[in-house]
Amino acid sequence: MSPFKAPRESLGVLDAETAAALIEGAADIAVIVDESGVVSDLAFGSDDLLSDFSADWIGQPWIATALPESRANLELLLKEANHQGATRWRQISHTSLHGVGIPIQYRALRLSEGGPIMAMGRSLQGMAALQQQLVDAQQALERDYWRFRQVETRYRLLFRMVSEAILIIDAPTQRVVEANPAAGQLLGETPTRVIGRPFPEGFDPESTQAINGLLAGVRAAGRADDVRARLIDSMQEFLVSASLLRQENVSFLLVRLSPLLTDSASTAMPEAKARYLRVLENAPDCMVITDADGRILTANITFLNLAELATEQQARGESLERWLGRPGVDLNVLMANLRQHTTVRLFATTLRGEYGSTTEVEISAAAVRNGERPYFGFFIRDVGRRLHAEPSISPEQTRWLDQLTDRVGRVPLKELVRESTDTIERLCIEAALKLTGDNRASAAELLGLSRQSLYVKIDRYGIAADHTSEPTPDTQVKTG
Repeated sequence: MSPFKAPRESLGVLDAETAAALIEGAADIAVIVDESGVVSDLAFGSDDLLSDFSADWIGQPWIATALPESRANLELLLKEANHQGATRWRQISHTSLHGVGIPIQYRALRLSEGGPIMAMGRSLQGMAALQQQLVDAQQALERDYWRFRQVETRYRLLFRMVSEAILIIDAPTQRVVEANPAAGQLLGETPTRVIGRPFPEGFDPESTQAINGLLAGVRAAGRADDVRARLIDSMQEFLVSASLLRQENVSFLLVRLSPLLTDSASTAMPEAKARYLRVLENAPDCMVITDADGRILTANITFLNLAELATEQQARGESLERWLGRPGVDLNVLMANLRQHTTVRLFATTLRGEYGSTTEVEISAAAVRNGERPYFGFFIRDVGRRLHAEPSISPEQTRWLDQLTDRVGRVPLKELVRESTDTIERLCIEAALKLTGDNRASAAELLGLSRQSLYVKIDRYGIAADHTSEPTPDTQVKTG
């Protein structure tokens, strides 16, 4: 606070009436309190406060006019005025004639030693009204936010449950923003892998041109006639419709794909396919379909039981390698042979369940081309309870054992062990080459060797002469 430099010269001409007029004009409310805390005089500079408060304050203790929660603050104001003469601003709330608390900001001044105290107040009703409006606006925003969240939840649930394939596409770039599960199933991909890819993709050239024309018409005019489209290498035909959707100055295209049934296929084909799918679903052998990366697109009940899974959703999108016996080896060998031969037969391995069970299985697989996106079908058979015949011993193995026995006592044990190790290593390499169809890269993975190390060992043992021919579909290396 900065006081006047010469108050006697500047304000010495003021009398009591002039000072009262200045106080009444400067303050919304002015209260004179005697030394015992009783209101001796009262003035209102605001008509609003005059209508809100009663003149009965005069003769009452000033503390009795304040709300209970403000009385402690009022006592501090009076105490500070008695000790220091002038006080800082303090907020005190009074009860109005309408029963509403009105906040007043006071500053008090002791007029003389042991004399009365004058308190000048400013009404904070305007600020309180603004604060209340702010609180109301915040609560309205909160209600709108939760209402929008509920609407979004209902939309996403409906979007996922609807049986028709629906795509939301960014209009300028024609890339998929959202796709429901039905769209992913129709396009042969999981919905997460469809997002971000250009549309249309995977359709034949004529259908691609028709869909592009449809989307251009919708962007220009807001609507266009539906078109027919067909996926590459598929006889299934779709009716493609689109509509324009604007959101926050951004344009999206809502695309719907509806399967069409031809007259010849409308009766016989759906029923035949339905029977075929029901047989695969309930087959005693596991049936798994994966994408080109080995991630599961669908699996039947037998596989779920063997892998100890409750629902197909737990397997969908996961790599088949997660349940195979040799991680990093089995699936790579299978994929390499499928890409080279398109079929694999009787690949022996194990299948691990989610809770630690292990089952011996045989895997046969086939690769199916679907345009640029092939997918693989795996038939997995439980052979754990099959009666195995005793493994046959080849003449070469018998001759080697006889020679080893005859040399005992004539050749040091150290040399016998070294020769035995070389022979066993050679037999393992030959078995791996036989298992993988002479695919040296897959055999190296199966043996846990680098390709260079395998090539060196093949040359060292002279195996190259026995395995130089390219594998054929009829070899006994479990490729078809």
